[in-house]
Amino acid sequence: MKKKITVFEGAATALVTPLTENGIDYDKFGQLIDWQIESGINALVVCGTTGEASTLSDDEHRDAIAFAAKRSAGRVPIIAGTGSNDTAYALDLTRCACEAGADAMLVVTPYYNKATQTGLIKMFTEIADKSTKPVILYNVPTRTGVNIAPKTYAVLADHPNIVGIKEANGDISKIVETMAYVGDKLDLYSGNDDQIVPLMSLGGKGVISVLSNLLPTETALMCRKFLDGDVKGAAAMQMKYHALIDALFCEVNPIPVKAAMAKMGWCENYLRLPLTPMEEANAEKLYALMREQNLIK
Repeated sequence: MKKKITVFEGAATALVTPLTENGIDYDKFGQLIDWQIESGINALVVCGTTGEASTLSDDEHRDAIAFAAKRSAGRVPIIAGTGSNDTAYALDLTRCACEAGADAMLVVTPYYNKATQTGLIKMFTEIADKSTKPVILYNVPTRTGVNIAPKTYAVLADHPNIVGIKEANGDISKIVETMAYVGDKLDLYSGNDDQIVPLMSLGGKGVISVLSNLLPTETALMCRKFLDGDVKGAAAMQMKYHALIDALFCEVNPIPVKAAMAKMGWCENYLRLPLTPMEEANAEKLYALMREQNLIK
Protein backbone atom coordinates (compact mmCIF):
# COMPACT_ATOMS: atom_id res chain seq x y z
CA MET A 1 0.00 0.00 0.00
CA LYS A 2 1.33 3.44 -0.89
CA LYS A 3 1.80 5.87 1.99
CA LYS A 4 -1.40 7.61 3.00
CA ILE A 5 -1.62 11.37 3.27
CA THR A 6 -1.68 13.08 6.66
CA VAL A 7 -4.57 15.55 6.71
CA PHE A 8 -2.94 17.66 9.42
CA GLU A 9 -0.49 17.61 12.31
CA GLY A 10 -1.15 19.59 15.47
CA ALA A 11 -4.50 21.05 16.51
CA ALA A 12 -7.74 21.18 14.57
CA THR A 13 -10.59 23.13 16.10
CA ALA A 14 -13.97 21.43 16.31
CA LEU A 15 -15.58 24.73 15.47
CA VAL A 16 -18.77 26.09 17.02
CA THR A 17 -21.46 27.19 14.59
CA PRO A 18 -22.62 30.75 15.39
CA LEU A 19 -26.40 30.46 15.44
CA THR A 20 -29.22 32.92 15.95
CA GLU A 21 -32.99 32.55 15.85
CA ASN A 22 -32.69 33.24 12.12
CA GLY A 23 -30.10 30.56 11.35
CA ILE A 24 -26.32 30.59 10.89
CA ASP A 25 -24.66 33.98 11.37
CA TYR A 26 -22.24 33.82 8.45
CA ASP A 27 -20.61 37.15 9.27
CA LYS A 28 -19.53 35.80 12.67
CA PHE A 29 -18.71 32.40 11.18
CA GLY A 30 -16.37 33.98 8.64
CA GLN A 31 -14.69 36.16 11.27
CA LEU A 32 -14.22 33.12 13.50
CA ILE A 33 -12.66 31.09 10.69
CA ASP A 34 -10.28 33.93 9.86
CA TRP A 35 -9.28 34.42 13.53
CA GLN A 36 -8.65 30.72 14.03
CA ILE A 37 -6.40 30.55 10.97
CA GLU A 38 -4.58 33.77 11.83
CA SER A 39 -4.03 32.39 15.35
CA GLY A 40 -2.08 29.44 13.97
CA ILE A 41 -4.62 26.62 14.09
CA ASN A 42 -3.63 23.68 11.86
CA ALA A 43 -7.07 22.63 10.58
CA LEU A 44 -10.77 23.28 11.14
CA VAL A 45 -13.59 20.79 11.63
CA VAL A 46 -17.03 22.10 10.69
CA CYS A 47 -20.43 20.55 11.32
CA GLY A 48 -19.23 18.17 13.99
CA THR A 49 -20.58 17.63 17.49
CA THR A 50 -19.35 21.03 18.66
CA GLY A 51 -20.87 22.62 15.56
CA GLU A 52 -24.32 21.29 16.51
CA ALA A 53 -24.59 19.27 13.33
CA SER A 54 -27.42 17.19 14.80
CA THR A 55 -29.80 20.17 14.75
CA LEU A 56 -28.66 21.84 11.55
CA SER A 57 -31.03 21.51 8.62
CA ASP A 58 -29.80 19.69 5.52
CA ASP A 59 -29.32 23.00 3.73
CA GLU A 60 -27.50 24.57 6.69
CA HIS A 61 -25.17 21.58 7.00
CA ARG A 62 -24.21 21.68 3.34
CA ASP A 63 -24.00 25.47 3.17
CA ALA A 64 -21.80 25.69 6.29
CA ILE A 65 -19.30 23.24 4.82
CA ALA A 66 -19.21 25.05 1.49
CA PHE A 67 -18.84 28.41 3.23
CA ALA A 68 -15.95 27.22 5.40
CA ALA A 69 -14.13 25.69 2.43
CA LYS A 70 -14.49 28.90 0.43
CA ARG A 71 -13.53 31.15 3.35
CA SER A 72 -10.45 29.11 4.22
CA ALA A 73 -9.34 29.29 0.60
CA GLY A 74 -6.74 26.59 1.15
CA ARG A 75 -5.11 28.27 4.15
CA VAL A 76 -5.80 25.24 6.38
CA PRO A 77 -7.55 21.92 5.72
CA ILE A 78 -11.31 21.95 6.20
CA ILE A 79 -12.59 18.69 7.65
CA ALA A 80 -16.33 18.19 7.22
CA GLY A 81 -18.50 16.22 9.60
CA THR A 82 -20.49 13.95 7.32
CA GLY A 83 -21.37 11.00 9.54
CA SER A 84 -24.87 9.74 10.25
CA ASN A 85 -26.70 6.70 11.55
CA ASP A 86 -28.22 6.51 8.06
CA THR A 87 -25.47 5.36 5.69
CA ALA A 88 -27.29 6.67 2.61
CA TYR A 89 -27.52 10.13 4.19
CA ALA A 90 -23.85 10.00 5.21
CA LEU A 91 -22.95 9.13 1.62
CA ASP A 92 -24.95 12.08 0.31
CA LEU A 93 -23.39 14.50 2.81
CA THR A 94 -19.95 13.16 1.94
CA ARG A 95 -20.55 13.65 -1.78
CA CYS A 96 -21.72 17.23 -1.18
CA ALA A 97 -18.75 18.02 1.07
CA CYS A 98 -16.29 16.65 -1.48
CA GLU A 99 -17.90 18.75 -4.22
CA ALA A 100 -17.88 21.83 -1.96
CA GLY A 101 -14.12 21.66 -1.53
CA ALA A 102 -13.69 20.13 1.92
CA ASP A 103 -10.29 18.51 2.33
CA ALA A 104 -11.32 15.50 4.43
CA MET A 105 -14.36 13.87 6.00
CA LEU A 106 -14.94 13.14 9.70
CA VAL A 107 -17.33 10.20 9.93
CA VAL A 108 -18.79 9.25 13.29
CA THR A 109 -19.99 5.80 14.27
CA PRO A 110 -23.76 5.31 13.86
CA TYR A 111 -25.76 6.36 16.90
CA TYR A 112 -29.04 5.02 18.32
CA ASN A 113 -29.40 2.15 15.86
CA LYS A 114 -25.73 1.36 16.61
CA ALA A 115 -24.12 -1.50 14.66
CA THR A 116 -22.12 -4.66 15.06
CA GLN A 117 -18.41 -4.49 14.30
CA THR A 118 -19.24 -6.09 10.94
CA GLY A 119 -21.76 -3.33 10.31
CA LEU A 120 -19.19 -0.67 11.17
CA ILE A 121 -16.70 -2.17 8.74
CA LYS A 122 -19.27 -2.27 5.95
CA MET A 123 -20.55 1.25 6.60
CA PHE A 124 -17.14 2.91 6.85
CA THR A 125 -15.90 0.98 3.82
CA GLU A 126 -18.84 2.08 1.69
CA ILE A 127 -18.38 5.74 2.66
CA ALA A 128 -14.62 5.59 2.09
CA ASP A 129 -15.17 3.90 -1.28
CA LYS A 130 -17.43 6.72 -2.44
CA SER A 131 -15.55 9.67 -0.94
CA THR A 132 -13.11 11.48 -3.21
CA LYS A 133 -11.35 12.90 -0.14
CA PRO A 134 -9.65 11.17 2.83
CA VAL A 135 -11.79 9.87 5.68
CA ILE A 136 -11.07 10.19 9.41
CA LEU A 137 -13.07 7.82 11.62
CA TYR A 138 -14.66 9.29 14.74
CA ASN A 139 -15.11 7.05 17.77
CA VAL A 140 -17.09 8.57 20.66
CA PRO A 141 -18.96 5.76 22.43
CA THR A 142 -20.30 7.94 25.25
CA ARG A 143 -22.48 9.70 22.65
CA THR A 144 -23.19 6.94 20.17
CA GLY A 145 -23.42 3.81 22.30
CA VAL A 146 -21.07 1.93 19.98
CA ASN A 147 -17.30 1.52 20.16
CA ILE A 148 -14.86 0.72 17.35
CA ALA A 149 -12.88 -2.30 18.55
CA PRO A 150 -9.10 -2.38 17.98
CA LYS A 151 -9.39 -5.35 15.61
CA THR A 152 -12.03 -3.46 13.63
CA TYR A 153 -9.61 -0.58 13.21
CA ALA A 154 -7.08 -3.15 12.00
CA VAL A 155 -9.42 -4.18 9.19
CA LEU A 156 -10.39 -0.62 8.26
CA ALA A 157 -6.75 0.52 8.27
CA ASP A 158 -6.18 -1.41 5.06
CA HIS A 159 -8.58 0.86 3.16
CA PRO A 160 -6.49 3.35 1.16
CA ASN A 161 -8.93 6.22 1.77
CA ILE A 162 -9.27 5.78 5.54
CA VAL A 163 -6.37 7.79 6.91
CA GLY A 164 -7.03 8.63 10.54
CA ILE A 165 -8.88 8.22 13.81
CA LYS A 166 -10.44 10.80 16.10
CA GLU A 167 -10.42 8.69 19.25
CA ALA A 168 -12.60 9.77 22.16
CA ASN A 169 -13.24 6.48 23.92
CA GLY A 170 -11.08 7.58 26.86
CA ASP A 171 -9.67 4.08 27.36
CA ILE A 172 -5.90 4.44 27.09
CA SER A 173 -5.34 0.67 27.21
CA LYS A 174 -7.63 0.11 24.21
CA ILE A 175 -5.92 2.94 22.34
CA VAL A 176 -2.55 1.27 23.00
CA GLU A 177 -3.96 -1.95 21.54
CA THR A 178 -5.34 -0.08 18.54
CA MET A 179 -2.04 1.62 17.81
CA ALA A 180 -0.24 -1.72 18.06
CA TYR A 181 -2.39 -2.82 15.12
CA VAL A 182 -2.59 0.35 13.02
CA GLY A 183 0.12 2.77 14.14
CA ASP A 184 1.84 2.70 10.75
CA LYS A 185 -1.43 2.92 8.78
CA LEU A 186 -3.69 5.44 10.52
CA ASP A 187 -3.01 8.87 12.04
CA LEU A 188 -4.30 9.14 15.61
CA TYR A 189 -5.91 12.34 16.90
CA SER A 190 -7.15 12.80 20.43
CA GLY A 191 -10.85 13.53 20.65
CA ASN A 192 -10.52 14.53 24.30
CA ASP A 193 -8.77 17.74 25.29
CA ASP A 194 -7.68 16.27 28.62
CA GLN A 195 -5.75 13.51 26.81
CA ILE A 196 -3.86 15.40 24.11
CA VAL A 197 -0.36 14.66 25.41
CA PRO A 198 -1.13 11.08 26.55
CA LEU A 199 -2.41 10.14 23.08
CA MET A 200 0.47 11.89 21.33
CA SER A 201 2.80 9.77 23.46
CA LEU A 202 1.30 6.75 21.69
CA GLY A 203 2.19 8.17 18.29
CA GLY A 204 -0.71 10.58 17.89
CA LYS A 205 -0.44 13.45 15.42
CA GLY A 206 -2.48 15.93 17.47
CA VAL A 207 -6.00 16.74 18.57
CA ILE A 208 -9.43 17.65 17.26
CA SER A 209 -10.18 20.13 19.99
CA VAL A 210 -12.95 22.01 21.75
CA LEU A 211 -10.46 23.98 23.86
CA SER A 212 -8.93 25.51 20.75
CA ASN A 213 -12.16 27.41 20.05
CA LEU A 214 -10.99 29.65 22.90
CA LEU A 215 -7.24 29.07 22.70
CA PRO A 216 -6.20 28.20 19.13
CA THR A 217 -2.62 29.50 19.47
CA GLU A 218 -1.99 27.71 22.75
CA THR A 219 -3.56 24.39 21.73
CA ALA A 220 -1.56 24.32 18.51
CA LEU A 221 1.57 25.19 20.50
CA MET A 222 0.99 22.32 22.94
CA CYS A 223 0.96 19.91 20.01
CA ARG A 224 3.92 21.55 18.32
CA LYS A 225 5.99 21.32 21.49
CA PHE A 226 5.34 17.60 21.67
CA LEU A 227 6.05 17.04 17.97
CA ASP A 228 9.31 18.99 18.31
CA GLY A 229 10.41 16.82 21.23
CA ASP A 230 9.56 19.16 24.10
CA VAL A 231 7.44 16.60 25.90
CA LYS A 232 7.91 18.29 29.28
CA GLY A 233 6.74 21.62 27.86
CA ALA A 234 3.70 20.03 26.21
CA ALA A 235 2.81 18.22 29.42
CA ALA A 236 3.08 21.47 31.39
CA MET A 237 0.56 23.08 29.02
CA GLN A 238 -1.76 20.07 29.31
CA MET A 239 -1.78 20.54 33.07
CA LYS A 240 -2.04 24.33 32.88
CA TYR A 241 -5.33 24.11 31.02
CA HIS A 242 -6.72 21.10 32.88
CA ALA A 243 -9.19 23.06 35.01
CA LEU A 244 -10.44 25.06 32.02
CA ILE A 245 -10.89 21.86 30.01
CA ASP A 246 -12.89 20.33 32.87
CA ALA A 247 -15.13 23.39 32.92
CA LEU A 248 -15.69 23.15 29.18
CA PHE A 249 -17.09 19.65 29.71
CA CYS A 250 -18.97 20.08 32.99
CA GLU A 251 -22.16 20.10 30.92
CA VAL A 252 -22.64 18.34 27.62
CA ASN A 253 -20.58 19.76 24.75
CA PRO A 254 -21.15 22.27 23.14
CA ILE A 255 -23.15 23.99 25.90
CA PRO A 256 -20.10 25.33 27.82
CA VAL A 257 -17.99 26.24 24.80
CA LYS A 258 -20.93 28.12 23.29
CA ALA A 259 -21.23 30.11 26.53
CA ALA A 260 -17.49 30.78 26.48
CA MET A 261 -17.42 31.88 22.84
CA ALA A 262 -20.43 34.12 23.39
CA LYS A 263 -18.66 35.73 26.35
CA MET A 264 -15.68 36.38 24.06
CA GLY A 265 -17.98 37.98 21.47
CA TRP A 266 -17.73 35.33 18.77
CA CYS A 267 -21.39 34.29 18.73
CA GLU A 268 -24.67 34.49 20.57
CA ASN A 269 -25.20 32.09 23.44
CA TYR A 270 -27.89 30.44 21.36
CA LEU A 271 -28.39 26.68 21.13
CA ARG A 272 -31.16 24.65 19.57
CA LEU A 273 -33.25 22.39 21.73
CA PRO A 274 -32.74 19.92 23.29
CA LEU A 275 -29.57 21.84 24.21
CA THR A 276 -30.09 24.78 26.54
CA PRO A 277 -27.79 27.57 27.78
CA MET A 278 -25.34 26.73 30.53
CA GLU A 279 -26.52 26.66 34.14
CA GLU A 280 -25.62 29.95 35.78
CA ALA A 281 -23.49 28.48 38.58
CA ASN A 282 -21.45 26.43 36.10
CA ALA A 283 -21.11 29.40 33.78
CA GLU A 284 -19.68 31.57 36.56
CA LYS A 285 -17.03 28.94 37.32
CA LEU A 286 -16.14 28.78 33.61
CA TYR A 287 -15.92 32.57 33.32
CA ALA A 288 -13.68 32.75 36.39
CA LEU A 289 -11.25 30.31 34.77
CA MET A 290 -11.41 32.27 31.52
CA ARG A 291 -10.47 35.43 33.43
CA GLU A 292 -7.47 33.62 34.88
CA GLN A 293 -6.34 32.95 31.29
CA ASN A 294 -7.02 36.57 30.29
CA LEU A 295 -9.65 35.50 27.80
CA ILE A 296 -12.25 37.89 29.21
CA LYS A 297 -12.24 40.77 31.70
